[in-house]
Order: sequence, then C-alpha cells, then structure tokens
Amino acid sequence: MSMIDSVTELEALATGIAIIDGDNVITYANTTFARRLNIEVLPRRLTDITLPEARSRDLLEWQLRDIGESALTIEIAPGRTLTFYIGARRDDQRMVIVASGWPRREESTLDLAAQLDPLTGFGNRLMYAERLRELEATGARCAAVLVIDLDHFKQVNDTLGHGAGDELLVLVAQRIRASTRGNDTLIRLGGDEFVILIPEEKRREGLEALAARLVNLLGRPFLVNGHQINIGASIGIATLVGDSEQLQDLLRHADLALYEAKHQGRAGHYVFQSQLEQRAFDRRAFEVDLRRALGLRQFTLHYQPQTSIRDERVIGFEALIRWEHPTRGRVSPLNFIPLAEEIGEIASIGRWVIRKACEQAMTWRDERLIVAVNVSPAQFVDDTIIDVVRDALAHSGLAPARLELEITEGLFLDESEAIMRRLWAIQELGVAIAIDDFGTGYASLGYLNSFPFSKIKIDKSFIQAEPSPRASALVSGILAMGSNLGMATTAEGIETAEQYHQLEQEGCSSAQGYYIARPMPADQIADFLDQFAPPTAQAG
Repeated sequence: MSMIDSVTELEALATGIAIIDGDNVITYANTTFARRLNIEVLPRRLTDITLPEARSRDLLEWQLRDIGESALTIEIAPGRTLTFYIGARRDDQRMVIVASGWPRREESTLDLAAQLDPLTGFGNRLMYAERLRELEATGARCAAVLVIDLDHFKQVNDTLGHGAGDELLVLVAQRIRASTRGNDTLIRLGGDEFVILIPEEKRREGLEALAARLVNLLGRPFLVNGHQINIGASIGIATLVGDSEQLQDLLRHADLALYEAKHQGRAGHYVFQSQLEQRAFDRRAFEVDLRRALGLRQFTLHYQPQTSIRDERVIGFEALIRWEHPTRGRVSPLNFIPLAEEIGEIASIGRWVIRKACEQAMTWRDERLIVAVNVSPAQFVDDTIIDVVRDALAHSGLAPARLELEITEGLFLDESEAIMRRLWAIQELGVAIAIDDFGTGYASLGYLNSFPFSKIKIDKSFIQAEPSPRASALVSGILAMGSNLGMATTAEGIETAEQYHQLEQEGCSSAQGYYIARPMPADQIADFLDQFAPPTAQAG
C-alpha cells in the first residue's frame, strides 16, 4: 500500500497534511494544508510556495534535500510562522505536516503523528499537554477549556456497531471544527469526549455562546449508513478569568462543570465555579467511605412486614439495607445506592444483602415467611447473579421458595436475551421474582408476557396520590391486570386505614407500609410476630 493510499481519507483533518515525491511535487494535499499556508491554489512543487523571505525558501529547499526526518519552523507571512514536519522518504514519497503554535525545536514527524487522533484528525492528550506547556512558557493569562461529552453515544455502538460509532465521531468532529477558530486547539481525549483549548478568550459570554451553539449543532440529527441518529452533547467550561487560576486546573475544572451539566439534565452547558471543587472533594470522600463500609460492617438490614389482606397474617418481610456511618450517621439508600451502582460497588453490596437476608430468614420460627430482596439492574450485567443466589441459598439452607427477588422495570430497558435467560435460570432454582415500583419505569408491558413474575408491587406514589377518579382507576387497572395474569399484587406505602380498606375492597393480595409497621432490625421480628394484630382488628 502506498503512502497516498493511507491518507486519502484525511480531507477532514484539522492538521495540514501533504504527500510529495522525490522532486518535491505535491501529489496529494488535504484542504487544511493550503489553508494553513494561506494559499488558495497550491503550486505544483512545495518549494514554489510564496514566502516573504528568500532565506525561508532556501531553508525549506535545503531541508527537503535530506531524505530523513526533519522539522523546520519558518515565517510564511509577516509575524506568522509555521512548523513543517517532514517525514522520511519511502517509496519515493514523503509526508509533510504543517502546524502552527509549536515550540521551535527539533521534532520528528513521528512525534507529531503521535499527538494526533487518527480517526478525527484532532489532537490527543499528548498534544493537549504540549499546547499547555507552550501557553505556560508564554505566561498566558487568559485561556479556556471546553469539555464536550456526547449523550447516548454508547447506544449507537451497541445498536449499530463500532463502525457506525466511528463514523459518527468523524461527523461530530466536523461540526466542532466548523464552529471554532483557527487558533483553537481541538482534542479528542478518547471515546466520545472532546476538548477545545482556547488560548485568548476573556469573555465568559463568548464561551457560553460557543457552548450553546455546539449543543445545538450536536443535537441535530446525523445520517450514518442510512440511519438517522439523534444524540446530544453536554459541555463543561473552565476559564482562567473565572474561578480557575492555573492552566493545569482547566481540564479538571471543565470536567467538574461537565459533570454538573449532566446532573442538571444533559444537552446543556455549565461554567465551573469554585464550589464544584468542594462538592467533588465531598463526593470523593463519600466514595471512599462507601467502598470501606462493607468491610467495616457498617451495613445492616431492616425488615418491613408484608401482610396478606385476605388471611390477615404476616406472609413475609422485605429486606432494606441501612448504612450507619460513625460520623455521617444514617445514610439514606437513595443517596448511596445510585453511587454504588456508578462506581461498581453494587455487586459486592448486593451479594452481601442476599446472603445476609437468607441467613436471617432462617432464624424466623415461621417457615412460611418469605424474605424479599431488592436487586439492582447493575447486578444483572453477567451470569454472576445466578451464582450469588445459588450460593446464598446453599450457605444459609433457606428453601428457595422462601426467597423473592424484587426487580425494577428499568432492567428491561436493555431488552436483552441475556437478561431473560438469567431470570429464567433464577426461577429454575425455585426463587420467586417480583416487579417492584410497578408503573414508574419502562413504559412497555411486553415483559409481563415474556416472564411469569410472581408478584406486581404497586408503587407507593399511586397509593399515596391525592384521591381522584383517575388515581383510583390506575390502581384498579393494575390490580385487575395482576389478577388476570395470575400474579399476586402488593401495595406499597400504605399509611392510612382508608388506603388499606380501599385496596381490600378492590382485591389487592397483600399490603406493606407504615400502617402495618415500619422497617425494623432483625432482632425485633420475633416480638413483632408475637404481638401482631391484623389491621382490621386495629381499626376495630
């Protein structure tokens, strides 16, 4: 393969690249090459380009006589220099790369090539570091960084393949390039994350206008291999004239701003503020505490009873994890479970919960009582969940029929055959599987036809909603659907006698909520069972 064959797709690159032969004739040049030289029509030979000084032309001709690698920085216009990185001659051809704003020092074309992202033609982390060193050397007092992260890019790779993902990244790079200036440094950090390093921007308003323009452009549809693709972008901004004081901090601060932009709903931008750094510090400390909590035995399980409405007896308990931190106090699962999922700790925590719940259920004197355990969708990423359930049952000796796993509708967003296979494998162990928080997640009901769930748990938001014909109709519809599909129904969040008796009249199978009892430590379950009185008796 000739050298020109390897660069025929480089037309969109931000770096000027040309191929010359042994007589310095330009056999190929991308559009950026001429633009860098500020020439509308390139001459036949590279040595025929117009330069302000004869000495510059002589230096270039002399440099090209050397068949090895070399680099030369010359003035191509008054007050404007370019560095020519000249590759070694191979098959009577050689590559010439032109770049502006580089240190005047001996550097090979291979060194520059190592700083380029081959897919988009943007720079990579090495180029970012090099550009930053140059800005530091010149004592730059105004600079800004924009970090761009594509929203929903993973779905493109997963559904259309990595080839389509790569093509999409090239199109994204083209839109970014079209929105920026010639002296901006464009970087692809990796994956779907891009950086714009702006050396002389003082106005925050200008940066926000650029970010808003990019969000708009990247939010418009892309056409890849006949597929219309809709993604979006979130952007973080950091600037030396804002709350950042050091060039080295810009990228980190822009990343923090990006995280905030995503937290606020994606498809937008956010400018770094100093309080974000403290927030990030607090979050890192929280992460460290969470990673240590299991080993330090700071987790416990509390249990909330579930009662049969028809039989007026306790039929089981839902295991609820609690985190008692020595200085933070009790940390809500709403705060630490999403973080555990994000940082990959949910697997170990979930394994402990299932194992502990099975162990403690074995101490209950009524062998009819079930124990229900919530399982995160993140625990279903591989077949490990099957082994976790099997091992917990074997270790504790609990009958499989006494264990019920509660999953949320979010598990089916993937619609993966592997997910269904794991659910069937768990059911084959004899374990029941219930749908938790029903009606608040995935809109499709197709999964109810794909798997024989044991129970539908009606989310408390429906039970606790303001009384209205619409709210009543929704609950009645769920109860009727459960009955018609042969699934038990449990209403969560029951707090009043009125709610309880309404559900009793509509045929709900079981009840759970403060009206029955609050979650309790494991050592209080025996007393609770001794003293339990049915809700109808309490009302009487």
